[in-house]
Amino acid sequence: MLSYVLLIVGLALLIKGADFFVEGASKIAASLHIPPILIGLTIVAFGTSSPEAAVSIVAAMEENAGVALGNVLGSNIFNITLVIGLTALINPLKVESATIKKEIPFTLLASVALLVLMSDVALQFIGNNAITRSDGLIFLLFFAIFMYYVFEVARNSREQAPDENSNKGQGTWGKNIVMTVGGLVGIIFGGELVVDSSTKIAISLGMSETLVGLTIVAVGTSLPELITSVTAAIKKHSEIALGNIVGSNIFNILFVLGASSLISPLPVDSKLFFDVILMIFFTIVLFFFSRSHYRIGKFEGISLVIAYIAYMVFIIIRN
Repeated sequence: MLSYVLLIVGLALLIKGADFFVEGASKIAASLHIPPILIGLTIVAFGTSSPEAAVSIVAAMEENAGVALGNVLGSNIFNITLVIGLTALINPLKVESATIKKEIPFTLLASVALLVLMSDVALQFIGNNAITRSDGLIFLLFFAIFMYYVFEVARNSREQAPDENSNKGQGTWGKNIVMTVGGLVGIIFGGELVVDSSTKIAISLGMSETLVGLTIVAVGTSLPELITSVTAAIKKHSEIALGNIVGSNIFNILFVLGASSLISPLPVDSKLFFDVILMIFFTIVLFFFSRSHYRIGKFEGISLVIAYIAYMVFIIIRN
């Protein structure tokens, strides 16, 4: 009974925290003349990905590679399909040209790098597949390159921004920072409550740990992305909504798996190859959807939602 109560409390914290977080972050972006897409790719993406980081790093420390990997793969597929799909159904997503030319291809590069680095049996002819500490270092180097790119774009955007003060209607700095930080705390704490309580409920219902990792934990840790992107879409900040998803997926693969495998090498279950290939496929689909008139509309949105439902049915049957 307590687990169900904590689940409801966690969801409430996520919803209200996301509302404050998007509001505060978008106002700070406007005050600093930073494009909203960059706020989505950095502060919002990393903030909403912090539950994934916490879960996977703790799982790696406890040598539970199934949860660490399943959490990241399940979260990324959830983000690309259900989160973007539902967000587009609420309000069609505008896509910045830089997102199509640079950020989505970078997500694809990270996904392909994961497939290559975990294919030890096929590529190195050794006995088992694993993401090793050296693989983790490669991920973290890729992550450093991505961060350098993001901050260069931010610096150039500020240099090109007009000098006049456009902070009217943006509120005070103190209020915006309190809203952003308070919202982030709500998102993180709410996410942890949801994951802990939903995992206990799932195990009590007899689900396997692998299935819990790919479904309950993945969906639970991705609820911040879902709530934040939907909230951003309702508030018509679609650049934050899409930037949040693209940034979160890059962060999940490069930073979360990089840090997790540095702590403890992660053996790879052969079943997960299908999930990685599917994640790559959905990233390519997202790229082509984004290229159609620089927007992701309701038709694309419903296609992505149906794809996620089909994936969930498949992995439940598979496990």
